[in-house]
Amino acid sequence: MSEADAPDVLVLRRGTHGMPVEQYADAIRERLPDRSVELARTPAAEREAIRSATFATGMRLERDLLESADALEVFACAYAGTGHLPLEELEERGVAVTNASGVHGPNIGEHVLGAILGFVRRFHVGRRRQDRREWRHYQAHELQGSTVTIVGLGAIGEAVAERLEPFGVETIGVRYTPEKGGPTDEVIGFEGEGFDDALARTDYLVLACPLTETTRGLIDREALVTIDPEAVLVNVARGPVVDTDALVAALRSNRLRGAALDVTDPEPLPEDHPLWTFENVQITPHNAGHTPEYYERLADIVAENVRRHANGDDALENQVRP
Repeated sequence: MSEADAPDVLVLRRGTHGMPVEQYADAIRERLPDRSVELARTPAAEREAIRSATFATGMRLERDLLESADALEVFACAYAGTGHLPLEELEERGVAVTNASGVHGPNIGEHVLGAILGFVRRFHVGRRRQDRREWRHYQAHELQGSTVTIVGLGAIGEAVAERLEPFGVETIGVRYTPEKGGPTDEVIGFEGEGFDDALARTDYLVLACPLTETTRGLIDREALVTIDPEAVLVNVARGPVVDTDALVAALRSNRLRGAALDVTDPEPLPEDHPLWTFENVQITPHNAGHTPEYYERLADIVAENVRRHANGDDALENQVRP
């Protein structure tokens, strides 16, 4: 394919959440009716089309495919996280990288709220009694007046805080730069005693942060000793943010009321792993990110960046690497 025949947007063949990638390409076409959008449906088609493409988008960009990307200027990653990309090679080639930050806000915010309310009203207990056809009352909790700590105040953390507002809770936000403030009643950093003090006051701990050197193993044995034994952990971040062995130990010794885990370490969780056996652990298979609106929201970001790129604007939305 010659440079003159290159598409304005190249969509790579891998989809996500079980949704056909054709839907993603169509959503971009709807927003850019005057531009060419090509979907490469085979490995050979990807290798051929990326030789002359200046703007490509997809879930992944493998190193061997990148080696063929002679003209690539922008890669729009269709995930919020970009740690799986060959970022150093992209930077060496001068390829700008954007991500899907913000796409997951509403759905993951709802997932977290549902998980919290499930533990508040102890629906898992009710479900077990229903399965046994057992009409027997049990005690529940009340969310109002609780303290919810949200680790990570990006788009997802903000969405969680926004959805908690009507429930009359106190919220603590944790971020790298607390001086920026945020949508929570209180904002603290990871350093010093502030985080430990927050854990000691927390009734519901929501992890919505990226996996970094700071957050890897953040919820370790010491953290799980510090947190109130009646607290509930909700993890929609990444599995390694929590020390799995420490979590299992805390659950076995009743030092945690429960956990809602959308991510685990290891992942997928092996069939014989002890986390499957706890009645007070809710496990979902990294599913909080699923939404039927995923491609639509993502296409909004990508289409806007195609316009900016075409106009020579270096300030791209969600740009993570220049």
